[in-house]
Amino acid sequence: MATFSGDDSITEGVLRHLAQAADHISGICFKTGPPRRIGVELEWTVHRSDAPAAYLQAAELRTALGTHAPPALGNPHPGALLPGGGAVTVEPGGQLEISSAPAGSLTELYESLSADQAHLSALLARSGLVLGDTGLDPWRAPRRMLQTPRYAAMQRSFDARGRHGRTMMCSTAGLQICLDAGTERQLPHRWGALHEAGPALLAAFATSGRHAGRDTGWASARMAAWYGIDPRRTRPVSTPGDLATGWADYALAAPLLCIRRGEQSWDVPARVTFADWIDGALPGPPRVDDLDYHLSTLFPPVRPRGYLEVRYFDAQPGTEWIAPAAVVAALLADDTTTDAARAAAAATAGQWVNAARAGLTDPAIRRTATDLLDLACRTLDSTGLPPAVRDVVTDIVDRRLHRAGTRKDAHR
Repeated sequence: MATFSGDDSITEGVLRHLAQAADHISGICFKTGPPRRIGVELEWTVHRSDAPAAYLQAAELRTALGTHAPPALGNPHPGALLPGGGAVTVEPGGQLEISSAPAGSLTELYESLSADQAHLSALLARSGLVLGDTGLDPWRAPRRMLQTPRYAAMQRSFDARGRHGRTMMCSTAGLQICLDAGTERQLPHRWGALHEAGPALLAAFATSGRHAGRDTGWASARMAAWYGIDPRRTRPVSTPGDLATGWADYALAAPLLCIRRGEQSWDVPARVTFADWIDGALPGPPRVDDLDYHLSTLFPPVRPRGYLEVRYFDAQPGTEWIAPAAVVAALLADDTTTDAARAAAAATAGQWVNAARAGLTDPAIRRTATDLLDLACRTLDSTGLPPAVRDVVTDIVDRRLHRAGTRKDAHR
């Protein structure tokens, strides 16, 4: 990324030089300090219990959620938080998501988010609705529920490149794990471990082999949809040097997905990057809030948001989200374990597509996953989870490793 000299101070929120944008990104992307907090975002497809292949209407979800319905579903007020402090949001295809409140421990998170999930499930059940249990809608082809300028512009942009963007928007359901970045010394190691272990972990917890009534041939077809989108906004962030500089370079070189214009069209010309906008490719210079919005349209498998957001896990059945969350927490619990995780993951680091396609049927991916999950299970006590929950985690991991080695089982 080019560096500009001169006055790089931002006046009235307007960005006129690349250096201003890079400095802003660097200032907000990694907040270092002792790692303490953890959070999870749970996302699900939603179905009628008696007709899972039927499409839902926004009004159905709004009625079912009551005071918890987000404004995107027509609620004139901000949706009320769930009992455990989580917030409900809705994705373009009607997928529901709980964003947990940050927790000081994995045990605290498990208790609060389990309560929120149970409350949400009960609300939906009264309206004859159920949460899906896989990372991709197994019954329905993608259809957009939310008719907003943002999602209309996103869909047109994605459609110009193929079918994958629409699938991602309307049919996928993921599990995101959010952790503190760590101290300045820890940050590169934690960042490296999350990336290097990513292929094996996504394979171990893949649940999205079926979509719209057919077998896709992928263990995680949800990730296949992400891979099919413009790689300039979905590939892993390359950070051979300073992490903040690498993320700034990635963000400024990524194409714009849309520009906020009220009720007018949010479309932008193809291939215009944020750096191009600063250089005058569009009328008027961007503002800092435009850059912040642009950052929210970038989807690498690990995204820096002040904390580290791990985005490569499929949605898990029921409350089994605790297993990947506990595995990640255990692998990053201390420097020694993190270093051991990196060593175990080295053989298959970077094999994102192979892991998503083959899952644990690939021998090398399976070996790495086995080593990483064994390491995590040996150090589960570091997470602070009570023994009964640790037993649940190890049972889930054992089932994944020893009963999910075939293509058929990997799709469940």
